[in-house]
Amino acid sequence: MKKKLPILEQVTVSGIAAEGKAIVRYGEQVVFVPFAVPGDVVDIQLTGRKNSYAEGRVIRFHAYSPQRVAPFCEHYGVCGGCQWQILPYPEQLRSKQQQVVDQLTRIGKIELPDISPILGSEKTQRYRNKLEFTFSDSRWLTEDEIRSGRSPEERNALGFHIPGKFDKVLDIRTCHLQDEVSNRIRNEVRAFALEQGFTFFNLRNRGGLLRNLIIRTATTGEVMLIVIFYEDDEPRRTVLLNHLAARFPEITSLLYVLNPKANDTITDREVHVFRGKPFITEQMEDLKFKIGPKSFYQTNSEQAYRLYSTVRDFAGLTDTEHVYDLYTGTGTIANFLARRAGRVTGIEYVPEAIDDARANAAFNGIANVHFLAGDMKDLLTAGFIQAHGRPDVLVTDPPRAGMHGDVIKTVLLAAPRRIVYVSCNPATQARDLHLLAPDYRIVRVQPVDMFPHTHHVENVVLMERKGAFYVPLGY
Repeated sequence: MKKKLPILEQVTVSGIAAEGKAIVRYGEQVVFVPFAVPGDVVDIQLTGRKNSYAEGRVIRFHAYSPQRVAPFCEHYGVCGGCQWQILPYPEQLRSKQQQVVDQLTRIGKIELPDISPILGSEKTQRYRNKLEFTFSDSRWLTEDEIRSGRSPEERNALGFHIPGKFDKVLDIRTCHLQDEVSNRIRNEVRAFALEQGFTFFNLRNRGGLLRNLIIRTATTGEVMLIVIFYEDDEPRRTVLLNHLAARFPEITSLLYVLNPKANDTITDREVHVFRGKPFITEQMEDLKFKIGPKSFYQTNSEQAYRLYSTVRDFAGLTDTEHVYDLYTGTGTIANFLARRAGRVTGIEYVPEAIDDARANAAFNGIANVHFLAGDMKDLLTAGFIQAHGRPDVLVTDPPRAGMHGDVIKTVLLAAPRRIVYVSCNPATQARDLHLLAPDYRIVRVQPVDMFPHTHHVENVVLMERKGAFYVPLGY
């Protein structure tokens, strides 16, 4: 029999960890626990032990921290999202700022300038422009429901996956992350489906009419609703979509997808337009961006503008520079910079994203951008630089894993005067900055909070080349 791990009694939470959990120091041991804030006095049931740390969960509060604030969401602690809503927003920003400092210092091990104060989000609720929900015929039961011993009257759910439970979904009544229209649409979809006796998806055995729901909103006021069906039942599908079109005239793009695959992704599925346009439009300054059902766009529109404005400021463009935009996605940064640059070359792995980037350039009449699709480490080579010209400024916004080592070698070979590195993971950013440090010095650092009430933080770093030299091409 596995030995039960001990309970730590009346210990004080001392800090916040990089992944959003709280820290408790117990002798020489560091314990990570969720849903606690510094100053809480708690009992902790250990749930796992490693050589250098342990994990646990709070089973009793003896005293609440004076820093703690009441959670605003009824689903807090079960949903798994917005873990930091019990921490005042200024404290969240302080922790994110410190996270950037710690990781650049500890992992990067390079000389840093003073790091600018983090740019907080004006909206700390209703800031997301996209949410994805899952239908389930076996909803997650709360502890109160389980303790009651009564069989629940309704097991269907439309909401979010329980963390670590692929086949369990928490029924969401109110989510504070997106515009209120999102709650009204989702709740009406659930109510109408139950009234009509439509079947919800069974995630374990695969079956049911309704599978997923995606709601996208824009600062222009446009709304996109995508209903994903597992079963191809045209009469029931039409009844539901006609009802939603009549009930919500604010939906400007009503789409549906048939997805009988094993996974939830719709990137390889055809999207059908039931009513309205096949896209919504987002605006940033005088630029307009078409956002399709598969398009990537930063999910906090207002903070995306502050992020891209920081990139443009750091790039120091004077209308003449050649800019490389690595991991360009749908070309938002590339098109945003183009009017201040001589020309911009954007590179992205996903061909569909490049199609969006080109469409948005044409939509805005931008002619000095050039987009290419391919695996970054294979496409960005000495031959590529010879064919397309050296960059004066290089912007890179890689995924959480950071840049591949071969990409970093080619960046050093290209020897741009300035590098603007945007990252959603300061830890891998710090690793890459360390590899660039022999030829580049860090001039400016600007954290940006894109996701209030979570531990996630974006960070923008400006690097300048130390010497006015070019490395010979070919190696």
